Amino acid sequence: MSIPKRSEVPANLKWDLTRIFKADADWEDEYTRLKKEIPVLSTLKENFVTSGTSLYNGITKILALSRRLEKVYSYATLASDVDTGNAHYLGYVAQVQGLASQFEAATAFMNPAILSVSTAKLAAFKQEEPRLVNYNHLLDQITRMRPYTLSAKEEKLIADAGDALSASDNTYNVLTNSDMEYGYTQNDDGEMVQLSDGLYSLLIQSQKRTVRKDAFDSMYATYGQFENSLAATLSGAVKEHNYNARVHHYQSARECAMNENGVPTIVYDTLINEVDQHLSLLHDYVALRKQILGLNDLQMWDMYVPLTGKPALAYTFDEAKKEAKKALRPLGEDYLKQVDYIFNNRVIDVVESQNKATGAYSGGCYDTDAYELLNWEDNVDSLYTLVHETGHSVHSMYTRQSQPYVYGDYPIFVAEIASTTNENILTEYFLAHITDPKTRAFVLNYYLDSFKGTLFRQTQFAEFEQRIHELDAEGEPLTADRLDDMYGKLNERYYGDAVEPGGAIAKEWARIPHFYYNFYVYQYATGFAAATALANNVVHGTAEQRKAYIGFLQAGSSDYPVEIMKKAGVDMTKPDYLEEAFTTFANRLAEFKKIVQNNFK
Repeated sequence: MSIPKRSEVPANLKWDLTRIFKADADWEDEYTRLKKEIPVLSTLKENFVTSGTSLYNGITKILALSRRLEKVYSYATLASDVDTGNAHYLGYVAQVQGLASQFEAATAFMNPAILSVSTAKLAAFKQEEPRLVNYNHLLDQITRMRPYTLSAKEEKLIADAGDALSASDNTYNVLTNSDMEYGYTQNDDGEMVQLSDGLYSLLIQSQKRTVRKDAFDSMYATYGQFENSLAATLSGAVKEHNYNARVHHYQSARECAMNENGVPTIVYDTLINEVDQHLSLLHDYVALRKQILGLNDLQMWDMYVPLTGKPALAYTFDEAKKEAKKALRPLGEDYLKQVDYIFNNRVIDVVESQNKATGAYSGGCYDTDAYELLNWEDNVDSLYTLVHETGHSVHSMYTRQSQPYVYGDYPIFVAEIASTTNENILTEYFLAHITDPKTRAFVLNYYLDSFKGTLFRQTQFAEFEQRIHELDAEGEPLTADRLDDMYGKLNERYYGDAVEPGGAIAKEWARIPHFYYNFYVYQYATGFAAATALANNVVHGTAEQRKAYIGFLQAGSSDYPVEIMKKAGVDMTKPDYLEEAFTTFANRLAEFKKIVQNNFK
């Protein structure tokens, strides 16, 4: 079936952006106004912290223009993403990106100006201007960075060196996205095809073992050719992280990165410790995989092939919307009203079309709908994607309905929790209603693989990331051989004796871009575990627990993320939520094993 042009997609399957701007001319008018008004913001610095009232007025003016800029930005990017070949909207994106840079430059004085005010003087400002209470948390977020902020002159020197310091990241991106050419391998039809990252993710799931092995070998042979260069780029990125942490008076790069989001390092330590104590569960699952596949020598290229075949679950988009609402019913009537709005008001761009952005996301801003981009296929994966993105969207809607603009978005630390909670609620729904053993096995395997790939694997990455930063801080060189040895041993510890030791998987560190993201990956693991606990609360818990979950969705960024999660019923500084997640995994693994033994002989 050919992929339709954008003009051929029915209107009811496209999102309606006229609720943002009625026409392009209206966008252009607002863009022109912002282009004139944004440079004027820099004049606020002269009197920005001369009084409580000037501080309040200055913050308010900056936020007001930021709010308008986000709306202009959203329209441009959403319009472009549904047809990335449309030069008109690509031009809009380029224009608004330039405008965003101008805004950042014009308002760069704000945080340093606030930090120049003493704690006592800031308290006096709040007494003088009661309206500053609206910005209490914002001011606290800025002023808590006081011990880690250098003089304006020193900060400017570091900022000016930003391009030079990020050279390793840029080199890695150019090398892996442009200069590296993967070899050729056979696909399932026996055709020779040139490998790519996208094709690799498909071939590594092939039912033909030779296809999986050849794709794996070809991928890591390519990375092996460049691993000395890639070790140098990774080492450079680690040195950048450690340098920034050191000059800003942090004990470690990890503490620096986590403090930017207000997350204590105990969250990271608790995650790694708990996963280490429960690695036997992963070992059991990997051993079961070996048994089901009937292999004497389970290899890492056997880790992603589906174990149960395709399920008897297929949904059109309309059927999926009905199924999603049934699954999400435990979240309550008000939640379902939010879902109804999303499903019935052209907020979702549904089908794949020519030049449309791949994948899926929930987008928009404070003054728009929470638009969802999908590339629909009539399968259970698309249903999971729908409830995932709707989790993001309803989170955004509740936040915007409940919080002022200044707190109208949610911290990155909790960004994936609402979406993954919805996935877990869908899994609970399936397991409560599906009786066919093979379909239940598929659902269980879907969850177990997600758990393996997110909680276990991302923690493995987090452990490796912490260790390479520690080694560099100790003055140890991060050579390719050193990285191979360290990663290979870590991989063996995580996957256990059922997997053949050694092999090219030791080079996997070279193809993980997240290691350049400065302690980002741990949040995938903590978010997945928290979502498992929250889904249990919603489906099996009390009315008070469900109310607390809705409170989490409404909180936005009005508090620090760990505090928001505590109010939702999950204390991420303690191991309880992780232990609950591992218990759920163990129970589902036990049922999966039983079904497989009785029905897949």
